[in-house]
Parts: sequence; structure tokens; C-alpha cells
Amino acid sequence: MTLVGTEFPDRVLGGWLGRIAGNMLGKPVERGDHWTRERIDRYLRQAGALPLTDYLPEPVSESDGLALRPEWRACVRGRIHGSCRDDDVDYAILGLDLLETHGFGFTTEQVGDLWLLRLPYLQTFTAERAAYRNLTTGLKPPLTATYDNPYQEWIGALIRADIHGWTHPGDPRRAAASARRDAVLSHTGNGVYGAMWAAALIAAAFTAPAVRPALDTALTVIPAGSRLARTVRRVLTLHEAGLGWEDTLDTLAGETAGLGWIHTVPNAAVLTAGLLYGAGDFTRTVALTVRGGLDTDSNGATAGSVAGVLCGAGAIPPQWTDPLRDTVRSAVFGFDGVRISELAERTVRLVAHGPDAPGSNC
Repeated sequence: MTLVGTEFPDRVLGGWLGRIAGNMLGKPVERGDHWTRERIDRYLRQAGALPLTDYLPEPVSESDGLALRPEWRACVRGRIHGSCRDDDVDYAILGLDLLETHGFGFTTEQVGDLWLLRLPYLQTFTAERAAYRNLTTGLKPPLTATYDNPYQEWIGALIRADIHGWTHPGDPRRAAASARRDAVLSHTGNGVYGAMWAAALIAAAFTAPAVRPALDTALTVIPAGSRLARTVRRVLTLHEAGLGWEDTLDTLAGETAGLGWIHTVPNAAVLTAGLLYGAGDFTRTVALTVRGGLDTDSNGATAGSVAGVLCGAGAIPPQWTDPLRDTVRSAVFGFDGVRISELAERTVRLVAHGPDAPGSNC
């Protein structure tokens, strides 16, 4: 770690704000089977909102309004008064509670216990809901991830990874190890690798000079032959070769066809492209990532977290942060209405305590 003084708290706050803002940006169009890149850009073009530099505008047509997520009225520009509740933010909060309660040496079983205690069942989805159900029947990890769970490689574990990156700044391997212990409750294979990769990426962003070195570092924590690693490397190669953002995503869409819009691998491609072509600019990064389609709110959240850590809270333009009113809505018991600044301060305190403190075993 080379961060000193007030820089580190500002970067952690940037991660939290970026995650929440990116999630809010992508939430109205979170339906990848309908909201393709082409449809998202058509929506923006009709509203005169290209290039995208703020939250989504209200729909111009009734048909577009009906196709948006029901929560869109609280997520579009001019209507945002604090953040909406969303699982992409709930899991960051739950991860913070996990580390505060059990420390850096937490076990996978303790992750499951905390879900049952703090998280309502109907606010879980896909692999997390399958694992939750398995927990209630008495199954233990790793069976919670494998029994009657067709979603094992979907994006759920990746969206839980931020807290492990924020609390291991400059230490991507430890971040990945911590994320893995969380992820194996509900995921296997590329689903677990996605969490490890995202945690390492965020940890690396604290000390990397730019986004590309952080992406290169994150690749070192997952198997080089995994489909996730091969897909991320493919995006890096196309970007390096000078291909444009749209052509890169067209190429990757063909190469990942059939995996589905919530699978970790195609979403990692959209996320990697958004980060690379965003080139460290917060607004461009989250805008390109959400315009990339698929699981828009999850990808926007992770891209916002990485970009927020890279630039710090003070450099995030106010159109993204002011409407949030420093307030989070959450389904996690005991956290609804918590201040974003408080979540960041608690995260910084965890890092001050440190993974090398007595009792840690990560």
C-alpha cells in the first residue's frame, strides 16, 4: 500500500458511491433479453441523451416505459432521492456486516448463517436463492452451491466481491481468497472465478496507475485456462489492436453466444470493455458499461466501483452523487436508510484493523 493521509478514505468512498451510482444507472434496463445494446441506444437517442453523461432519462414512449423495470420512476434523472434497494448493494452491505461480525477469518458457513439472519429470502435470486433454500434444509457448503442449482456460473458471486477488494487495498491475492470463501456458498467454476477476479481488480485499482494494469493483475488470481480468463484476455487483445468499443462487443457477443445474459463470462466481457474504453473517466466508464447491455445494473455497479476507487469520491461528477443524498435503501436487516459515508467509514475502520491482526487467518 502506498496510499497515505486522506487519499485512502476518499478512494473507499469512491468505491461505495461508484457502485451505488452505477447500479442506479443500469437498473431501469436490467433485462438483457430485451434491452440489447441497440435498444438501449435507441432509447437514449430518442430522448436526446447520447452521449450518456447522467442517469437515464424518462422514457419518451409508453411502450418503452412498460419495458423498463418497475422501479424506473425512482432511478431516472430528476426523480432520484436516495438510492433504490437492490441486491447489488445489499450484498456489499452484507459483506461489510460479515467482516465486522466475524473478521477476516470468516468461514463459508458463517456467510450462510448471516444470510439467514439478515437477508430476506425473497430478496435473493438465482444461485443465491438456491443456496439459501439449501441452507434452510440443513445442507452445508459446498453442497449448498451444487444441489439443485442450475445458476452456479451466473453473476451473483461477482456482485458480492467488492467488499473483499475494498478491504484488501493493493493486495489482490488476499482479496481473491476472501471473495472465494464467500462465493463457494452458492457458485462453482467461472462463477467463483468471477468473484475472485472482481475482488482482485478492485484491490489492484487502489495502487495501479491506470485501469489496464489493474485488469492485468486481476487475471493472475484465476486459472489462465478458464473461460473467464480467456474472455477477458480476448477483450484486452481487441482493445490493444485498436478495435472500437462496439466492434469489440460484437465480437465477444458472438464468441459467448448461448451462455445467457446473467452468466458471468459475457458480463465480464461487457465490464472489461467498459473499463478499458472508459479509460479511467468515471462517467464514460459507467455509461459505456451500461450501454453494453446484459446485466446492466450489476455491471454498472462493478464498473462504478472500480472507477470510483481509481479516481476517488472527490473526482466523481456531482450529477452522479448529489441525487443519492448520502442514503441507501437496503433489505439487509438493520441497514435500511444507512448513510453511504458511514458505510465507507466502517470499511476504512476494518482496513485499519487489518487482515494481519490477531484472529485473522485469510
